[in-house]
Amino acid sequence: MVELTRTFRPTPSDGLPTSTSVLQKQTEELVVKQLSHYQQVQPNPNAGPPSASLPTEPELSKPLLERKLHLQFLLRNMLQGFPQRYVSQDASQPWLMFWTLQGFSVLGVGLDDKTKKRARDTLLALQHPEGGFCGGPGQAAHLLATYASVCSLAIVGQPGIGGAWDEVDRKKMYDFFMSLKQTDGSFLVAHHAESWILFRYASLTNSGIYCLLAVATLLNIITPELLSGLPEFIVSCQTYEGGFGNASFPEWVFQKGEDSTISFDPSAPRPVLGEAHGGYTFCATASWVLLQPYVRAYYSSPIENDLSSNDDAQSPGLPLPSINYLLLLRWLVRMQGTEIELGGFKGRTNKLVDGCYSWWVGGCLALVEAFIGLGDTEKHAEVDYSGDTGTRAEEDAWHDIDDGLLNREALQEYILYAGQHPAGGLRDKPPKPADAYHTLYCLSGLSAAQHHVAPDESRKTKLIAGWKAEDAQQKAGVCTAQTSTDNQARAAALRRYTFTDALCWLEDEGADKYVGGSGNRVNATQPLFNLTVTHTELMMAHFYGQTLPPRVAQTPAKK
Repeated sequence: MVELTRTFRPTPSDGLPTSTSVLQKQTEELVVKQLSHYQQVQPNPNAGPPSASLPTEPELSKPLLERKLHLQFLLRNMLQGFPQRYVSQDASQPWLMFWTLQGFSVLGVGLDDKTKKRARDTLLALQHPEGGFCGGPGQAAHLLATYASVCSLAIVGQPGIGGAWDEVDRKKMYDFFMSLKQTDGSFLVAHHAESWILFRYASLTNSGIYCLLAVATLLNIITPELLSGLPEFIVSCQTYEGGFGNASFPEWVFQKGEDSTISFDPSAPRPVLGEAHGGYTFCATASWVLLQPYVRAYYSSPIENDLSSNDDAQSPGLPLPSINYLLLLRWLVRMQGTEIELGGFKGRTNKLVDGCYSWWVGGCLALVEAFIGLGDTEKHAEVDYSGDTGTRAEEDAWHDIDDGLLNREALQEYILYAGQHPAGGLRDKPPKPADAYHTLYCLSGLSAAQHHVAPDESRKTKLIAGWKAEDAQQKAGVCTAQTSTDNQARAAALRRYTFTDALCWLEDEGADKYVGGSGNRVNATQPLFNLTVTHTELMMAHFYGQTLPPRVAQTPAKK
C-alpha cells in the first residue's frame, strides 16, 4: 500500500477575508479531509505487468456506499421513533414518513405488509375532513403535507379494501385545491397562509404549486380550471440569474379601470422576489414540465389531430408563455462545485455546497435536458431563445455540447466521500449530523448521478395506443363536473397528455455510471416525482383506469 497525494486548488480569493470567504475556505478543508480515509491505494489488478519505461499508476481506493448503516439509520427512525430534536417537525409528520419510506425504495429495500399497513393507517389519519392532508393529527390541511402523504401512499398503498388508495377523498381534495387558488393563477399553501411557489425544507411554509401539480397528476384530478394562470405565474418567478425565486409580485397583473373594475392580465411583467434557489428552481422546472399538457391543449399551438374537427381546437389560444432556457441551464451547471468541493452542488450563487442539492439541482438538470431535447437536433432547434440576452454566437455554442450537463462521477464522489455519516444516514456536509431530509435527497442525488432517466417516444406511442379514454373519464368523474361541456374535448386531451407525458420516462440502462462499482448502485427515480418508476406507474394506472404495456429499457443493460 502506498500513500496517494491529491492536489487541490482552493477557490481564488482577493485577500480580503469576509465571513463568506472564511466559511468557503473552512468547507473546502473539511471536505478534502474526508478523503483521508480513502487515500490508501493499491495497484490495479487489471493493469497487466508493469512497464519498464512507464511507472505503475496507483488507483485511489474505491468509495463504498455504506448501505447497511443507512438502512439501520432508517430503521431506527421508523421503528424506534425520531430523536427528540425532531419535535420541531411536528407539523411535518408526512414528510418524515416520505423521507424514510422513499429512502428504503431508493436503496432497493421492500417493506413487509405489517409495516405498510401501519404506514397506511397513520397517513389516512392525517386526511383532513374537508380535503387534503395535514402535517399532524388535528392540524390544518396543507399542500406540502398533501404531497408527502400521497407520495408515501404511492409507496405503501394499493388498490382495494384496506389499500388506502381508494380511501383518499379526491373530490374533497380537488375542492380544497380550488379553494386555495388565487386570481393570478397561484395557490395559497393552506387557508390563511402565503402564496409562495415552491419549497426547500418541509418545516418552512413557503411552497405549494409543485406539490399541488404532482398530486393532481398522480390522482387524475387535473382540470383546466385548476391550472388556469399557472404557466404565467411560473414564468414570472424566473430571476435574472436564470434560476427561479420563490414568488413574484401578483399586484402587477391587476389593473383598475375607470369604472373601478379590476381586470387581470396574466401576461403583464412582474418583478420577482428573492434570489434564484436550487429548491425553488427544481420545483418550478418540474411544475413547468407538468404543465406542458395544459400548455399544448389550451395555448396558441393547436392540439393533436384527434381534435382537428373541433372548431375550438383550431381557434387561437392564450399567448404562449416561455422561460429562458439558456439562462436556466447556465445557472444550473454553475451550481456544481469545483474539484476541491468534490463536485457537490450548491443551492445559491456564492454559497456552500450541500448534499441535498445533489437532488434539487442535479435532479433538475435531467428535467431541463429532457424538456428541451438536448441531443435531439430537431427538438433543440425548436426551443425559443428569444428572451436571451446573449449573442447568437453564444446560443449556437450550446448546440455543440457534451451529452451530460453535470459531472456525474464528481457528484457521486461528493455523496460517497462527504455525504455519508460514519454512524449511518447522510448529511449536508461534514461535520454535520445525518438527518432524514438529507438522507433521502443525498440518495436521490446519487440516483440522478448514476442513472439517466428520460422521456422515450416509443414508450409514449405505446401508452397512447393503449389509452382508454372512457375509463380515464370515469375515474376522473370526481372533478370533471367543474369543466364546461363545450370544453370537454380539450379536457379529455389534457387528461391523456398528462398521463402519457408523466409515464413515458424510461431508464437508459446503457448509460449508467457507478463510482466505486455496481455494488454502490441505488434504484433509479422518476425525475418528476422523486418516486421509483414502478410506484409512479402503479398509482397512475389505478387512478386513470389504464392497463400499462410492458416496460422495456431504452438500451440493453451493461454486463
